[in-house]
Formats: sequence, structure tokens, C-alpha cells
Amino acid sequence: MAIEEFLGTRAQKILFSCVVVQSTVVVILAALSFAFVEADIANNTLTPYKTLPCYFSVFALAGIFTIYITLDALWNRNVITLMGMVLFTGGLIVFSGIQIREVRIALEYSDCQSQHVATCMDLFNIVERFLIVVPIIIFLALIVYCWCTRRLFGEFGWAVFHIIGADPKIKYMYRFHEVLVCLLKFDYFAVLALTMQLTILDLSGDTVQHILTIAAIPVSLVLLFGCGLAAKREIRSVMIISLFLMGAAMAYILYKMTRFWVGPQAGIYTTTRGTLTFYSIACSLMLGATFGIGVRCLLFFGCGLKQAHQTAPERVARAKLARKVSDYDPEKEGAAGGMEGGAALERRLSID
Repeated sequence: MAIEEFLGTRAQKILFSCVVVQSTVVVILAALSFAFVEADIANNTLTPYKTLPCYFSVFALAGIFTIYITLDALWNRNVITLMGMVLFTGGLIVFSGIQIREVRIALEYSDCQSQHVATCMDLFNIVERFLIVVPIIIFLALIVYCWCTRRLFGEFGWAVFHIIGADPKIKYMYRFHEVLVCLLKFDYFAVLALTMQLTILDLSGDTVQHILTIAAIPVSLVLLFGCGLAAKREIRSVMIISLFLMGAAMAYILYKMTRFWVGPQAGIYTTTRGTLTFYSIACSLMLGATFGIGVRCLLFFGCGLKQAHQTAPERVARAKLARKVSDYDPEKEGAAGGMEGGAALERRLSID
């Protein structure tokens, strides 16, 4: 059995097509919801109405990220990333469901002044249709993702042999490494989405807090990239520093979450408290899981996984050669019995 080409099977094509369609439609619906409120509310710069800009920006970012993560999973034949995408899509359904309530709360704001409809609740009745359709579309797409992931599980399983070979011990360590890399990618989206929402809101008016929030984006990128690089090249010092900073990031996110519920400015977060809390909890759980898997990977340093990564290019080259041989057709070459009169080659894949 040869490794299939990138987007070379029906399951891969269906998955990528569904991702593109779902992301595009959801972003359009989110943009329409945002545009209706932006055009109709006279005082739309007030904090309660910033829930729609957050909603639109998160789904725009999620659409780009979903397409990227799908291409990454299909290119690298990574089933773990596909499973992560399924869970990520489930999280988007929860987010879009929470958003319906928060938009309603925002449009029930006492100072709400609509310009083109009678009341702000009439405006909500229009926007609500787009908001309800979004989780339905994502749920339907989730069903397709689950089906495609199940189909691709067996197809991509062969690719692992060409990276690490068939050693059970190396396979066990490689599984933890792939989970870590997958978590790091989703961590960055979660942290970036949360930071982006806090930047849009800018509720506190505290210059120091605002600078720290914006600075969290490049710092998070460096932290997560450094952790992935350290895990692959087994740089112990960088890995330990990354894990330490990861713990500090979890503490900071939990601190920010408490400000949504308690404190003198807690009431300002009324229309965004649900989504911000959801993302804060998601970030904390993902960073916590990444920290645990990272510690496990740290214990694997010096056990042979680094050497398996270093020999991966040679194994991949052999896999490509095996594919060319397995695709050989004797009839096309005019040799009914095989190459140069020898026996015909069977269509199989060497997993030495």
C-alpha cells in the first residue's frame, strides 16, 4: 500500500472542500450580523456593542486557521491534528451558541438607539437569524469532518512508518510528540483569539494592562514556537524555560478571567463575559494539557526520537521510491511478465 498524494483521495478532497465552504459561509454570516448592528445602532462605539466586533473577528480568524490546520494535517498525514480540528470545531459551536445570548443582552441595553427599525429588539430579530444559522452550519460540517477523519485514519497511518519506522518504543514517544505539536498550534489560536478580543474591548483604560495584552501576542508566538523547536531538537534548557513561561501564562489568563466576574469593572463585561470566560477556560485547559505533555516529552529526551526525526528525510525518500515502484504497470512498458522478463511487482508498501 503506497502513501496517497496530497489531496489525492476522495476523503481528502471532501474534507478540504467542506472546510473552505463552511469557513466562507460562517464568516459571511458573522460579517452580516456585525454590519447590520454597526449600520443601525447610532451609539455603536459603546462597550456593550463591542460583542459583535469580537464575534466577527474571532470567526474570521477561525476561518483562516481552520483552512491552515486542515492543509497542514493533510500535507503531513497527521490524524492527531484532524482529531484536534474536530474538537476545535465543537468549540466553535459552543462559542456561536453563547454569542446569541450576548448579542441579545447588548441590544437590550437601555441606551440602545436604532435608526432604521422601530426598536433594537426588532434589529435583534433580524440579526438572530444569522446567529442561529451559524452553529447549525458548523454542526453539519462537524459531521462531515468526523466521517472524513475516520476514513483518513487508516490512510494516514502508513505515513508514520516512513518517519519513525516500526519500533514500538519510538512510535510511543512519537505519539506524544505529535500531540504536543498539535496542542501548540491550537494553543496559539486560543491565546491569539482571547488577546484579540481583549484588545478590541479595551475596557479597563489601564495603559499598562493594554500594553501587556498586546505584547502577549508576540510573546505567545515565541513561547509556543520555542517549545515546539525544543521538543524536536531536544534542547533541554529551552524546553524547561518554555514550560515555566507556559505556567506563568496560565496564571495570567486565570487572573484576567477573575476580572470578568469580580472587581469594580466587572459590570462592563456583561455582554462579553460568557465568550471571554469560555476562551479563558479553553486557553487554560489547553495550556495545562500542553504543559503535561511537554513534561512527558522532556523525559523522552535522549531516548532516540531525535535520531528518528533526523533520519526521516531518508525514510520519506524511500517511501517515494516505493510508491513509484508500486505504481509500475508492466503492460504499459510492453513486458507482460514484469520488468526485463522478471516477475510482476505486487502493489505493496515496505515498512522496514
